[in-house]
Amino acid sequence: MKLHEMKPVEGARNTRNRVGRGMSSGNGKTSGRGHKGQNARSGGGVRLGFEGGQLPLFRRLPKRGFTNINRKEYAIVNLETLNRFEEGTEINPAVLVEAGIVKNEKSGIKILGNGSLDKKLTIKAHKFSRSAVEAIEAKGGTYEVI
Repeated sequence: MKLHEMKPVEGARNTRNRVGRGMSSGNGKTSGRGHKGQNARSGGGVRLGFEGGQLPLFRRLPKRGFTNINRKEYAIVNLETLNRFEEGTEINPAVLVEAGIVKNEKSGIKILGNGSLDKKLTIKAHKFSRSAVEAIEAKGGTYEVI
């Protein structure tokens, strides 16, 4: 395909319906709004979630709890995934992102103790579970909270 052969897909480009442009257009006079009524008026229509006077869904559902706006969410890394690194490697968030283990750092990285660690590693992260700390120290590695 060449640049001069390119054209839009069938139905991809629609011309705008210009209302109020004469009776022969099919949308003249009342411009497709019908006669009188709420939706015929300027600024007419109902608000989002309005159900014609019936109690709206968002008021019918029970409300519980709250959302803590200061909540920290950590990217989780299990010990078994750290076995892919060489013995004695220093592992920090930048290394984990580069290796593709963590896609989004979020508020930080937490190391969990799932699986077994086979190598002596130096690990720097924002949080560690107790079982992860025990497993790291059992292999002679070190951990550091950033």
